Amino acid sequence: MPHDPIVLVPPMLCDLGVFGPQMLDLAKDHAVMFAPTTQGERMEEIASQILTWAPAKFALAGMGMGGMVALELLRRAPQRVTRIALIATSAQAETPETAAAREPHIIAAKGGGRWHEVVQHEINSTWMAPTTDRVALVRHLRQMAEALGPAVYVSQSRAMQRRKDQQSTLSQIKQPAMVICGQHDGQYPVKRQQFMAELIPYATLEVIEDAGYMPTLEAPDQVTAALRRWMTAPLMLRL
Repeated sequence: MPHDPIVLVPPMLCDLGVFGPQMLDLAKDHAVMFAPTTQGERMEEIASQILTWAPAKFALAGMGMGGMVALELLRRAPQRVTRIALIATSAQAETPETAAAREPHIIAAKGGGRWHEVVQHEINSTWMAPTTDRVALVRHLRQMAEALGPAVYVSQSRAMQRRKDQQSTLSQIKQPAMVICGQHDGQYPVKRQQFMAELIPYATLEVIEDAGYMPTLEAPDQVTAALRRWMTAPLMLRL
């Protein structure tokens, strides 16, 4: 039986390099597609654009902001999503305090002259695992962010600020689901990931011991193995 194509949705300020190791491995026996989140200032707009080109049926994996887009995709087109993996993400709306805290960085990014400061603020090495080569990973993340540029940062920040609470979407998931997180994630802690997994009927939780908030790059082999287990999970829960 043919495998489902896989659509991968990235975190803020990340290009396909954030899934590089997984794409190389999964592409051996799956069609793998990368879904950019660079257009639109609302999760709804980004999801709508992805649905215009995504396959009729597809497996869906999103990380960080990409996980939030994935939940919007699932909410809009549950009949097209055959399975879902949520990596280091949240189903909750942004708090007013966090939304307000984004404003100075949005203003700085629009000004252009302080763009490098904004990138530095967004990449927090303390959220990575102690075993991670933080210098190399920060360099890699900074290169992706700077290549995407301040205009993308502003639109993505607006989408983050305006996102809806998707916890009710979690409870309605009938597809095979997996929640993947890093043990040392300082942005989306394990307890929050456990709670999210508990809201999804029959979801599997995979905690990656040697990873923080960038598990696809901090522990690529472990994440790839988890995704392969997810792709072979029984389809009895499919809509």
